[in-house]
Amino acid sequence: MLIFAVCITLLSGCRDVQAPKPRGYYRIDLPDKNYSIIDLNNNSTGNPIPVSFEYPLHGNISLKPDGFSGPGWFNIDFPVFRAKIYLTYRKIENNLPALIDEAYKMSVTNHITKADAINEEVILFPERKVYGILYDLKGSTATAVQFFVTDSTKNFFRGSLYFEAEPNPDSLAPVIDYFRADIRHLIETLNWNKN
Repeated sequence: MLIFAVCITLLSGCRDVQAPKPRGYYRIDLPDKNYSIIDLNNNSTGNPIPVSFEYPLHGNISLKPDGFSGPGWFNIDFPVFRAKIYLTYRKIENNLPALIDEAYKMSVTNHITKADAINEEVILFPERKVYGILYDLKGSTATAVQFFVTDSTKNFFRGSLYFEAEPNPDSLAPVIDYFRADIRHLIETLNWNKN
């Protein structure tokens, strides 16, 4: 009887130990990178915005977004990803320091309590007079990427990426990286038009 009990104990003790599996996330298929140029100086709203740039074809330009009635407000919508890049153009009227300060507050100050880190990348394209900062926010922030660019005399342009989802940097990481590349491409192709 003792031998039988020992054998049963040994056999039952040799099973795989059940351990909790790590949390997984759904695979996200991202479209190929294809861009089209848009010249907002000639747009259908009657409010010319003196910028042109290349934007991702999987996004839709919305020149009169809901809730924003002023000229210079528009979005690039990505309904499949429940994401938007909110864009704003402002004409500089002896208020460049105030515009930069406002962009800093919206990009950094408003998110500093939730951000694990905020990286700043200086944008310099002197041949096109495009200067600014790209903010890369890490952690559970409402936005992951924000930027502003200016020619320092007439034009000021800012943007921010938002998702219609609870901030979860782990599950959103591949999509954030994907859209960060689109935002960089937008900045790298941005040109000021005569206004």
